[in-house]
Amino acid sequence: SMKIRIVTENDAEALLAIYAPYVEHTAITFEYEVPTVEEFRSRIRHTLEKYPYLAAEENGELLGYAYVGSFHDRPAYDWAVETSIYVDQSKRYRGIGGKLHEALEQVLKTQGILNMNACIAYPNSEEDATLTKNSAEFHAHFGYRMVGEFQKCGYKFHRWYNMVWMEKLIGEHTDRQPPPIPFSQLKDIHF
Repeated sequence: SMKIRIVTENDAEALLAIYAPYVEHTAITFEYEVPTVEEFRSRIRHTLEKYPYLAAEENGELLGYAYVGSFHDRPAYDWAVETSIYVDQSKRYRGIGGKLHEALEQVLKTQGILNMNACIAYPNSEEDATLTKNSAEFHAHFGYRMVGEFQKCGYKFHRWYNMVWMEKLIGEHTDRQPPPIPFSQLKDIHF
């Protein structure tokens, strides 16, 4: 009964409730302070102008969400995005993240996006209470390849974390590449 749908600004409070524990208790995000609901609404609004912002829902409850942002602001990077996926921590290991990723990839292909990139916090040791290698393993499972690791570049909870970049190519790269279609201009999106 789980379905994937497009997020609206009215979902901000529920999505923030999913995100806040990641900020407060993990190094999965390097944000130090939980954003306000209004800031989260603004982020949703800004993302939906150009990119998909999706939620997994079951019986009216939001279980997780996924969105992308620009890989870099210059026009030459328009075909590449950076992905983000968050699942309610009490609902993990039910395939929610996978369903969100599959829907996200489907929409991005429709838009004409070619490269999905993931910037992932990565622990320096196997025993870290705030971070595991689960995210890198998740992305590898969905066809991403490791392209680089930055050493001790993120600081949170009084310790240093590495970052890894992973990528997945999802479209054909041509010499005369048509521009991607902004998400706000797509019609009849079905999941």
